[in-house]
Amino acid sequence: MNFRVHATLSALAIAFTTYLAIGGLVWTAAAQMPLVVVSAGALYLATTWICVFWSSGALQTRRDPITGDLGRSPVLPAGAAVLALAAAVLVPNATWLAVEPEARGADAGTWSLGAIGALLTIVMVRRRPWVAWSGVVILAAEAAFWIGPAAALALGVVATVLWVGVAQLLTWLVDRAARDTAELAALQRAASEWLASQEGIRRERRTQVQRALALAGPVLTRTIEASGRLSEGERRAARIAEEALRDELRGSALLDAEVRAALAAARERGTTVSVLDEGGLDGLSPAERAAVRSRLAAVLAEADSDRVYVRAATHEDVAVTVVGRSAADDGEDEVDLWSEIPRRP
Repeated sequence: MNFRVHATLSALAIAFTTYLAIGGLVWTAAAQMPLVVVSAGALYLATTWICVFWSSGALQTRRDPITGDLGRSPVLPAGAAVLALAAAVLVPNATWLAVEPEARGADAGTWSLGAIGALLTIVMVRRRPWVAWSGVVILAAEAAFWIGPAAALALGVVATVLWVGVAQLLTWLVDRAARDTAELAALQRAASEWLASQEGIRRERRTQVQRALALAGPVLTRTIEASGRLSEGERRAARIAEEALRDELRGSALLDAEVRAALAAARERGTTVSVLDEGGLDGLSPAERAAVRSRLAAVLAEADSDRVYVRAATHEDVAVTVVGRSAADDGEDEVDLWSEIPRRP
């Protein structure tokens, strides 16, 4: 679609400027220097076609603080811009010099005002505003010198200023529309990401609720049936279920099937296990997380302490710290297990 629009506008520009050049060659009276007029028309057409089709220059990048790169617009190469200024100087002067003095205010002498105005409009659309306005000033000065200020304003200078000004306004409006469209797209993308994250959070909550029901459901059902009068084994099962639920709430990032099985086995052995995640696995890849969890499951499988504390704190080297404490002969607790699992092997 953009290619079609660009091709259509280019064709219109070529057709219009060619019409202006041909109009300058249709003389109502013989020019005193016809070769100069023809050469000026040829220079004008060549410059116009170069300014329309030459797109090997730099690309003007429009950036937005939210979306970054919004797009690129072709900027007229510096060589073509200099050539356009040269045409703005040479073509009108050559035309007025080549015709009879009394014909300088007629179509044969003033066609270059409209023609150069169209060229400068193209230069403005190709995002060379300083070059375009410099050309307008040069053209106005030349016209005032050759045919006088009043005639210059009446025969084309005002139209040239309007064409270039409208081209700059339209260019600014197009850029503004592109920026607004990109901002809207960014807002829509952010809204979609937020909705996706909320859906992920809801899905995770449903998973946790289902896991909690699977863990605590049988215990709660038995508690209700027994009106709270549970046997010692049932109380122990309730405590294990409570600890497992606490693991899901406080350390879900550390858990997988292997770690859950190791925690359950440790609690069946009578070990009290406390799990706390404070972001120790943040920034790790899925493979690195899996390696840390596998190492944690192995440590828990070998733990025989009375109480085991699993903590995943933010540290540049250590992902998880496992500490075990047991009662000593003197009645004081002593550390009999200390294991630090590195973030990356």
